[in-house]
Amino acid sequence: MAVVHRLPPRKPEKFGFKKAKRRIRGGNPRQLDIFSAASSARILSLPSRRGVFEEALLLDERGSQAAESAYRRAIEEGDCSADAYCNLGILRFHAGDSAEALSCFTNSLKENPRHFESHYNLANLFFDRGNLNAARVQYELASAIDDTFASLYFNFGLLLAIEEDYQGSFDAFIRFRSLAPEEEGRLADELLNNLRETLAQAG
Repeated sequence: MAVVHRLPPRKPEKFGFKKAKRRIRGGNPRQLDIFSAASSARILSLPSRRGVFEEALLLDERGSQAAESAYRRAIEEGDCSADAYCNLGILRFHAGDSAEALSCFTNSLKENPRHFESHYNLANLFFDRGNLNAARVQYELASAIDDTFASLYFNFGLLLAIEEDYQGSFDAFIRFRSLAPEEEGRLADELLNNLRETLAQAG
């Protein structure tokens, strides 16, 4: 009977949560931009006041404890509520309150069902809790929204390996390898080698 190679017993650490940034709406490529930068007129702009969400994000990136209350205020005022819920969920998770984190990510998706970061973060949360079926669904939904985020495919590859879907895991790590910077991409090399051996012997 052939020996089937398994992945290393120590599960590699997956990538963590992803914060939402303020989304900037771009122009319509089918519409003529009458305010082109090529215009000879010089426009002087007054300094703009940061929105509530932007203030919260700035506090968050500085590691300030005031970030949580700032995100809550952004939600109350309807300023980028989906993004604020998402980032609040990450803070609540790191505070040890995974139940509220789950609620925050879910509320973010109520505000915007195609919120990539919240689908991805929900997947990571379910993964951490051992709910692999729910995590798989969320990774798949996230990848349907943005298929260029490398960390998603690394985490998804780990999940599929645990489920013994070795071909799916191999494909996910190959995708990760193609998207990630060279140094980061090497994280998948040992996993890919093990999976190649497993698939070769299973075939």
